Amino acid sequence: MTMWIEKLTGSLEQKRQYKQYRGRIEALPEPYRSAAKALQRYFMYNAGMVDPDTVLKMEADFVELWERAAADSTPIRAIVGDDPVEFAEAFVQAYSGKQWIDKERDRLKKAIDSAVSHDVNEKGSDR
Repeated sequence: MTMWIEKLTGSLEQKRQYKQYRGRIEALPEPYRSAAKALQRYFMYNAGMVDPDTVLKMEADFVELWERAAADSTPIRAIVGDDPVEFAEAFVQAYSGKQWIDKERDRLKKAIDSAVSHDVNEKGSDR
């Protein structure tokens, strides 16, 4: 029965791991928790990753980064620098996984190729 459910919803083990990572972020002391949660929110809107293994690897590294920073009392600016957007995008870019936009890029290329092909065929038949 588990295999049937996982085919519909994805790996239950991966979901469990993801929830554990989220719980570890919630357990961080302030202001680390707020900073980490803000970055996670940005990741959700900007990263667009669809490969669960890559997402889990990124989350594991992200949680460990913030746990170490909190344990060492590292200032938040020492982690994210002056531009948190630049930090977030560089962090995500370090994890090469399939993103949802990849599918849309492929779809756009095929649509334009088809339109160009159709346009060439139409012009060729007018002569």
